Amino acid sequence: MKIGPFEFSLRELSGAMGDFGTLFPLAIGYIAVCGLNPAGLLVTMGLANIITGIVYRLPMPIEPMKVLAVVAIAQQWPPSLIYASGLGMGIVWLLFAVTGIMDYVAKYTPRPVIRGIQVALGVLLALEALKFLADWWLLGAVSVLIVIFLRQNRYAPAAVVLVLLGLAITYFHGDLAQVKFTGFTLPEITFFKPVEVWQGLLLAGFAQIPLTATNAVISTSSLIKKYFPDRPVSERRLSLNMGLMNLVFPFFGGMPLCHGAGGLAGQYYFGARTGGANILEGLIEILLGLLLASSIAGLFAVFPQAIIGAMMFLVGLEMVKFARDVSFNRELAVLAVTALVSIFTNMAYGFLAGLGTHYLLVFLQNRKKEDRPADG
Repeated sequence: MKIGPFEFSLRELSGAMGDFGTLFPLAIGYIAVCGLNPAGLLVTMGLANIITGIVYRLPMPIEPMKVLAVVAIAQQWPPSLIYASGLGMGIVWLLFAVTGIMDYVAKYTPRPVIRGIQVALGVLLALEALKFLADWWLLGAVSVLIVIFLRQNRYAPAAVVLVLLGLAITYFHGDLAQVKFTGFTLPEITFFKPVEVWQGLLLAGFAQIPLTATNAVISTSSLIKKYFPDRPVSERRLSLNMGLMNLVFPFFGGMPLCHGAGGLAGQYYFGARTGGANILEGLIEILLGLLLASSIAGLFAVFPQAIIGAMMFLVGLEMVKFARDVSFNRELAVLAVTALVSIFTNMAYGFLAGLGTHYLLVFLQNRKKEDRPADG
């Protein structure tokens, strides 16, 4: 069915599920590990999908900010710190949109630093996933195989199949009976301390900036121009989207949100061509949040952890693969410093250590070039 510029079909629904492989484990991790309210998380994410779908009339992925999500899940942040970090990122991206600072951040953040952050994220997520897999290794192995064989399937996306498998296992264990409609559940107003805004920025928010600038802004804008050359979306508009989303939704239980080139590529590959994909996904998320939020927390508590672990583990491995385009010279050293410092301290220190290493090596190389004629 087509309504104006929007198409509502199995192809669009399939496309809406194109980035579920990344979305599901992080969203489930937020709920199951960090204790976020499912109603707030699902309803705000659904609203973000619907609004962006209507405004841009394009597939426009709404995803968790991965640095914040991985660190929060790995360190088991309390909900208030997650909400505060979302507000902090909203302030940052609104300022970047208004001032154009984002262009300079992207320009002066070298690729190996970004790759180092991604590798560290992948390692942290994979390590956390191993804890989930330890409970049921056989199911974890089956789940990994499902992802491998169905990852690019148009009609049975791996994440959806895994969720259905998990629900089936939960049903046969007798735990699905607790999932009941007990009335509408609206998102709650959430509060946090101002100091937590700075704490969230320090622990992961500052490290999120270069990753978001490159993946959620620059790469996404470029990919939109490639897929939809007649409907480009500028980097500044994408930055403004993220600023506004994260200024509002944390007060209603929303997690830190962003866009993402990988999510857009997945949506497009699985069939999304209009904003209908976003609207369909948003409606599903809102209905789940409003109708089943009171029991979703309990469901996720008994949901097979091995399935969550398999999804998280493969997402972690996928993020580590980004290091493949780093050359074996000083770039590898910068990546290693960034990743190791990030893993053993936090992402902000890793980001700064990587930047310092990169520009120190550039300085030493330039000095060497200057001294070479004198040596001759």
